[in-house]
Amino acid sequence: MSEFLYSALEQYLAEGIAQGRWQAGERLPSIRSLAQEQALSKTTVMHALSRLEARGLIEARPKAGYFVRARHKTIQPPTAPAHTADPTPVSVSAVTQDLMCRSAAFDILPEVEAKTGQAPGLLQLNRTVARELRRQRGQQHQYYDALAGSEPLRDALARRYKRQGCLLEADDLTVTAGCQQALFFSLMCLCQPGDLVAIESPGFYGVLQLAETLGLKVLEIPSTPDQGIDLDALAASAERWSIKVCVVTPSYATPSGALMPLENRKQILNLAQQFDFHIIEDDIYRELAFTRPLPPIQSFDSEGRVLLCGSVSKTLSRELRVGWVSSRKYRAELQRLKLVTSLAGSRYVQNGLAAFIEDGGYDRHLRRYLPQLQAQRDELISFIQDNWPVACAFHPPEGGLTLWLQLPEPIDTMKVYALARDQGILITPGVLFSASGRYPNCLRLSYAHPWTEERLKALDKLGLIISALI
Repeated sequence: MSEFLYSALEQYLAEGIAQGRWQAGERLPSIRSLAQEQALSKTTVMHALSRLEARGLIEARPKAGYFVRARHKTIQPPTAPAHTADPTPVSVSAVTQDLMCRSAAFDILPEVEAKTGQAPGLLQLNRTVARELRRQRGQQHQYYDALAGSEPLRDALARRYKRQGCLLEADDLTVTAGCQQALFFSLMCLCQPGDLVAIESPGFYGVLQLAETLGLKVLEIPSTPDQGIDLDALAASAERWSIKVCVVTPSYATPSGALMPLENRKQILNLAQQFDFHIIEDDIYRELAFTRPLPPIQSFDSEGRVLLCGSVSKTLSRELRVGWVSSRKYRAELQRLKLVTSLAGSRYVQNGLAAFIEDGGYDRHLRRYLPQLQAQRDELISFIQDNWPVACAFHPPEGGLTLWLQLPEPIDTMKVYALARDQGILITPGVLFSASGRYPNCLRLSYAHPWTEERLKALDKLGLIISALI
């Protein structure tokens, strides 16, 4: 393929988008028509379109073609921490428990249910699980599920990971009650009280809760939205301190939405080998990619250093408490921990999920859900830019569920939390994502729910609350 040919087409299309020949949301000419118009092969045209998609200028929509992506106003990305914090014991705020008790982790207005019907994918899932329950025979209800979890589900998950470049086997997987339990088992398996765990900063407060419960110290490593965890800072910290485990979310980490590039996924594994620590990989958001998902870090692991944790709670349903952890090296210990803590899960729910995946229902659900999620992200960003009286710094995430906002420094989002809570509005303050009290002027908002009239009104009130604190 001539480099000049696809580069020339890429430049032609990029200039047309910049000049407004094709507007945001508008469909580009089809591959066939571009090939005929430009006298190029379809392969050349597809290569040029793939490069534009990688640059974020266009997006592919299944069975519809390529469309110009919405371009947001110029924004200032949040600033990263200047340096790594010293190791510190963990004490998680009671605000975290309050948020979870209100089921408000991902909803600004949890007391108002969305007035929409059930998604087609969830209807099909419910039917599939119900069918598995109807198949129950004899005294099966008197027996526990296999300790590793449903074999059909582990087979289905293993095949799915293999298609995505991660060559794990069904026997490597242990089914858990959600991703949080998978993370818990992984930390219990690898760590002793007082051990040092490196985490992203800002990082998932669920990991901070687990570290506190297990008596671990955490080392906060700076993270940026476009690179994820700072590998230079991680290497410098590993030279100074004895890190036992590094917990990372390479794809669309909460709260920042950070995406670790492919090369960085390989490099962090090299660091783990060089400094002899393990990696616990939180894979829960990876399939919520608005473009093609990147492979997990475990794809490149040949030494058993990576424990891969996942779940369908964010991609499918919070009610479906099914997760997993993948590790051939530590599967016996992981299953022992499951035995003494939860013993077993529901084989019928697991088998129903397996059938849902194998029948193509899961992929169909994602094809419908991801464009909706991306539209909700764009609506949230546009509303904040157009309606809030205070400027915010943020980086538009390319997947996941959350937007990380950095407000002017005088604003304390714990005060915002208290004032908003009085009006039934729930936010997640930035200090919850740090063990050392960082990010007091930051907050996490989610676009997981449709922006109903009630939620938009709450978002408008939130902007007024914030501006009053300047």
